[in-house]
Amino acid sequence: MQTDLQTLQTGRAGALGAAQSKVLRNTYLLLALTMVPTVVGAFIGMATASFVFQHPIAISLGMLAVAIGLQYAIAANRNSGIGVALLMLLTLLLGWWLGPILSVALALKNGPQLVGYAAAGTGAILATMAAIATTSKRDFSFMGKFLFVGMIALLVAMLANMFFQIPALALTISTLVIVVFSLFLLHDISRIVHGGETNYIMAATGVYMSLFNIFANLLNLLMAFAGNRD
Repeated sequence: MQTDLQTLQTGRAGALGAAQSKVLRNTYLLLALTMVPTVVGAFIGMATASFVFQHPIAISLGMLAVAIGLQYAIAANRNSGIGVALLMLLTLLLGWWLGPILSVALALKNGPQLVGYAAAGTGAILATMAAIATTSKRDFSFMGKFLFVGMIALLVAMLANMFFQIPALALTISTLVIVVFSLFLLHDISRIVHGGETNYIMAATGVYMSLFNIFANLLNLLMAFAGNRD
């Protein structure tokens, strides 16, 4: 009887592990797919950068509202293909929003290298956090509430600095955004590994948002400290 119980428990653990692996695999596949609309949106954003620069605050506030609204819509349709379509739309719009930043970076003499460094740095952070989440026995989902509070505080600071335009504060915010969203990556992947997140659409949305914020703010820091304007 005891042997049968142990076999049943082992089978359940194996099934759970297989389910978690499937969610993680589908999350990474969907993330790879999101790169297509992101790149398309970025090219459109670079072509329309002058319009964005004419109305930076209004467009930023509008995009923030749209991004939040789409994330709620994705959550409401998480179990259907509509959720995937909405995620593709979100990544297209965020790519467009990223376009003007890329246009500024690529105008620098070493701009292409900085974009490459930002992409490589973002990939390295993802690989590191994924490795920690998948190899550590610790569940990092407890950080969720603290990270959410930190994200709200950073959002308030970013909105305030749109009006104050303090360069030192902008650099500080970018640094903290990278830290907070790197920990969000650890939190989100840990939830998948430990069975806290079983929907790959929601998982991919969370990981994508973290990667987007890390890349954009890492690029901002690289332009500020290593940009060659001569």
